[in-house]
Amino acid sequence: MNKLRFIGITGGIGAGKSELLQYIKRHYRCEIYLADEVAHQLQEPGGKCFEALKMLLGQGIVGEDGQIDKGIMAERIFQDQEILAQVNDIVHPAVREYLLERLARAKEDPALELFFVEAALLVEAGYKELVDEMWYIHADRDVRVDRLRGSRGYHRERIEHIMKRQLSEEAFREACDFIIDNSGSLEDSYRQIDKKLEAFTWQE
Repeated sequence: MNKLRFIGITGGIGAGKSELLQYIKRHYRCEIYLADEVAHQLQEPGGKCFEALKMLLGQGIVGEDGQIDKGIMAERIFQDQEILAQVNDIVHPAVREYLLERLARAKEDPALELFFVEAALLVEAGYKELVDEMWYIHADRDVRVDRLRGSRGYHRERIEHIMKRQLSEEAFREACDFIIDNSGSLEDSYRQIDKKLEAFTWQE
């Protein structure tokens, strides 16, 4: 069993987590999991959360294609905080179990050195107690707003609503062991990553 380094990556919406993870995936011996993608996978028919969510939210949550209708589910969650808590109680433990299974498998692979999990809610979901390190991807608020308006077409009201629901800058910094400032160029952020990971194998 190898000494795999388990790293959580978090940060607010628009901070650029995905771009930095793509760089890490290209240049380091690692596995990377996005918690949101894992959650979506587990909510598909046959997935661990599908039947429990259908029982909680009713048969009408399933669309004609047999999949959970994410739009209807989002509307139900938005209207009822109790329903949101119940959905989280189904999805979050299942995601954690899935990731820990993958981590155990990765530890058996001598070719791997790093194991990353990314989510905006890693701190709130209790991953601090599981990871070896928690990284915070920071970007200035105006930079994040510009990115979200440009890349996703979000209007400012929607951006402000999402940001208010996420941890504050101070809370992120207090919870994390390492901070990458992704307010400037990607090249500058890549240099910060390479310096942090200089003890690990870098690949062309």
